[in-house]
Amino acid sequence: MINVMTPNNKGTYKQPNIFGYYGNFGGAYIPEMLHRNVEELQKNYINIMYEAGFQQAFQQLLKDYVGRPTPLYFAERLSKLHNTNIYLKREDLCHTGAHKINNTIGQILLAERLGKKRIIAETGAGQHGVATATVCALKGVECIVYMGEKDIERQAPNVARMRMLGAKVIPAKSGSKTLKDATNEAIRDWINNPNDTHYIIGSVVGPHPYPDMVARFQSVISQEIRKQLNAITDKELPTHVVACVGGGSNAAGAFYHFLDELSVQLIAVEAGGHGVNSGFSAATTQLGKPGVLHGSKSIVMQTDDGQVVEPHSISAGLDYPGIGPLHAHLFDSGRGKFLSATDKEALDAAFQLAQLEGIIPALETAHAFAALHQLKFKTNDVVVLCLSGRGDKDMATYMKEIDNRSLPAGQVG
Repeated sequence: MINVMTPNNKGTYKQPNIFGYYGNFGGAYIPEMLHRNVEELQKNYINIMYEAGFQQAFQQLLKDYVGRPTPLYFAERLSKLHNTNIYLKREDLCHTGAHKINNTIGQILLAERLGKKRIIAETGAGQHGVATATVCALKGVECIVYMGEKDIERQAPNVARMRMLGAKVIPAKSGSKTLKDATNEAIRDWINNPNDTHYIIGSVVGPHPYPDMVARFQSVISQEIRKQLNAITDKELPTHVVACVGGGSNAAGAFYHFLDELSVQLIAVEAGGHGVNSGFSAATTQLGKPGVLHGSKSIVMQTDDGQVVEPHSISAGLDYPGIGPLHAHLFDSGRGKFLSATDKEALDAAFQLAQLEGIIPALETAHAFAALHQLKFKTNDVVVLCLSGRGDKDMATYMKEIDNRSLPAGQVG
């Protein structure tokens, strides 16, 4: 393994330095076989992304295919519950049901310009896999998605969607059989097929330039929030932005255009699992320490001798033992406030949102809603929560809870 980039200067909150570091986190720790691919991306991604023809194609697809801009919805009953003003950025209304499509649209256009004929991806909750399969179908490109065997079982609807779209879904059968292991398999594939293959990473993780590239593609979320808030309140800046974090792409997108606005509190919510100290958790910032995982230096859940600790979360998309280097820097610098919510708290929040606002969130997003109870708001605060995905994919999990709760109409647990 070699690190093709080493830290020099600190960069900014919004963008890494030229070596791919946000503060002390980032870089590109990669096998020699991937050096050419990663270097090709590093040299070309900025020029390609901001070329006029690329931007025209990207923006057109976001508008006509994805359905952007997504609404910024004032959640009246939820606001009353917390005695403040809560707005939901409705990424669940994107084509495919989550924010993931913003990034895959951008990366398929990038791969097209790099002449890549084969696409691989990893997925946990399946939303990134579906989004990747979708854009590959759109462009007529071969698509292979790696997914943990455990996640294939608990996210069956998304597996069916991927296959219907023409993707080949390959189970990862090692380790915990979840997102970490799917990522390992995708990297192995890329090593074996370096010439014609582009790896569409779904989060702000991996070797530089992926964390920066994915954050830029997802930054449309916060760009729209600023414009929409200004139209609604005559002010572009909220007091708080709240998002769930596993690898952290929806949070990176929601935070991006507020990173250097220090008056805006950035709240990231990790998966507490059965409890932070239970041995079954994915609360990386509370349990992890600096280390290298999947091509970059970040905060990683690991043993004293550097072995990765298996995470746990009821939500497949947060079931990951690390966070992206941008988020590691936000935590390390104190710019972001990192909280966690347990499996039960996330389930409670999902049922509460469904019965207060008529919106069933993805289990990942439900963690962000659960954290609202941990925060104290003023009556004039403006809180924006990134509703990153819808809960269709999680109905099997929710159905197990419905009979146990048997809530009368109009009451919430």
